[in-house]
Amino acid sequence: MKKLQFFLGVFLLSLGIYGQECPSLTAPIDGAVNVAVDTSISWESIAGVTGYIISIGTTPGGTDIVNTRSVGSATNYTPPLGLPENTQIYVTITLFFLGGLPDITCPSESFRTGSVTNPPSCTTLSNPVDAATGVNISNNISWNYAPTATGYRISVGTSPGGTDITNNLDVGNTLTYNPPVDFPPSTTIYVTVTPYNAIIPNPTCSEFSFTTGALATLPSCTSLISPLDGAINVPLTPFLEWTEVPNATGYRVTIGTSPLLSDILDEGVFTNNSTFVLDFEPNRTFFITITPFNAAGDAIGCVQESFSTILGCGPYFDAVTGELTTLNPEIDFPDEIGICLNEDSTTITATDVAEGYRWFRLGPGNSETLISSTAEVNLSEPGQYIYEAYNTVSQSGGTVECPTSKEFTVVVSESPTIDNIRVSEEVSGIRIETVVSGVGSYEYALDDISGPYQDSNVFRNIARGTHTVYVRDKNGCGIDEETVVQDLTLEGFPKFFTPNGDGVNDYWQFIPPVATGEINVLIIQIFDRYGKFLAQVEPTSQGWSGRLNGRLLPASDYWFRAISTDNKEIKGYFSLKR
Repeated sequence: MKKLQFFLGVFLLSLGIYGQECPSLTAPIDGAVNVAVDTSISWESIAGVTGYIISIGTTPGGTDIVNTRSVGSATNYTPPLGLPENTQIYVTITLFFLGGLPDITCPSESFRTGSVTNPPSCTTLSNPVDAATGVNISNNISWNYAPTATGYRISVGTSPGGTDITNNLDVGNTLTYNPPVDFPPSTTIYVTVTPYNAIIPNPTCSEFSFTTGALATLPSCTSLISPLDGAINVPLTPFLEWTEVPNATGYRVTIGTSPLLSDILDEGVFTNNSTFVLDFEPNRTFFITITPFNAAGDAIGCVQESFSTILGCGPYFDAVTGELTTLNPEIDFPDEIGICLNEDSTTITATDVAEGYRWFRLGPGNSETLISSTAEVNLSEPGQYIYEAYNTVSQSGGTVECPTSKEFTVVVSESPTIDNIRVSEEVSGIRIETVVSGVGSYEYALDDISGPYQDSNVFRNIARGTHTVYVRDKNGCGIDEETVVQDLTLEGFPKFFTPNGDGVNDYWQFIPPVATGEINVLIIQIFDRYGKFLAQVEPTSQGWSGRLNGRLLPASDYWFRAISTDNKEIKGYFSLKR
């Protein structure tokens, strides 16, 4: 773990060399105009960043609207008091990382808000809520943001419409009010909050009320003992403990993945000052608020604390490459493995670099049966299997295992058997086609048992003479070979003829070799360039006249296919000239 933190530190300190990607605004986009004053702001997510801090102001890098607010790993934020109208707004995103490493402040992007043309709507109480009972006499009053409001007036009294505590006080653009004195105990309190902006008239809003509890002493706030506020490398199943408050009867605990969320625990009530939390996500910052309470109410002004979990398997930044990496091993394993027929088993050895290995056989319903926990496995049956390699890393709270796995298929193979070698003559040489039988995946080589091998069973443009064909199983189950001799030539087949009726070379026909006079051809077929059959001639006939159904065919190249007396195929082409 210390090594990982060192790498992270070196990476961030070397940002001047490698550079760090900064997020761009996605809504509103940089340069947008006429943006609503109650807009939410969102930006791109950046891989490897622990969390984000947002600042909003009316100047580049300014913080006069929102001052460095941490939002955890969230990539959006809604300003709690909205934005001023007709104003250029600048948003600055700061990236922060685990381990106390330096923050990275990105360049500001900006947009301009539009004009407000309507008065705001009314708001609602957020604390205490309307009709609440047992409210502490020292409680503050807070309410929700009213879109387009630039300020609020509040009246508070002990009777409907009353103003004996506060009379139409302008509290400005804030969402809370601290009364000048404590509320009377066991009393119904009436509250009217009126939002306003520059548009007249202001809305007429309904009155809210709540009832205070009996006179009692509120508990004080508490603080985390384990983990401490700001701690890093916290175990994924931590024991949370906080300072015990003597007069508290319980604690309300809220945990979220950003300061504005309660997605992990929402005001869970505990009577003790400790609890276990199961299965936190690795490499994240969590925000926790603990509020003690008793019969007098909740403690007031308790602050939010935070901690970050261990890195787990990553991803984290590698300072050497400047890239995002993980602790999981990289594996290179085929989709298919062959085992040899009639052998007891085939031994497969993992070649990937890892600290440990596992092999599983997949059964019905994708059930997994462990068959080996070393780098080697003996396979004897076809089917589906899983290969897994893993590394381990010691981190706070124990050892974390980081696996990478691959599902593969085992098939049965056997040694090939060459059934036939088909040899045919072509213009540029001979064509050799190998016919093989057997169960397996085979490859082919010519004249050299060491290869190179090819997947195709056809060899073209081969010199006439003696050749040996080799066929081997790709899974190493055997090899077969056969030698062929090919001495046929294209001798005796004219390259062209001129069917113009002058009595010279008017027919195309096989001419026996002068040396032997032997007619070693049984039959000849003629085709056009598109493979259409045109004629068949006997080697002892006059030959082909260049006609089809009595019609003269055009000057062009034509193909022939001849079968020799020893059942060999000879192919070639010739020209018809006019």
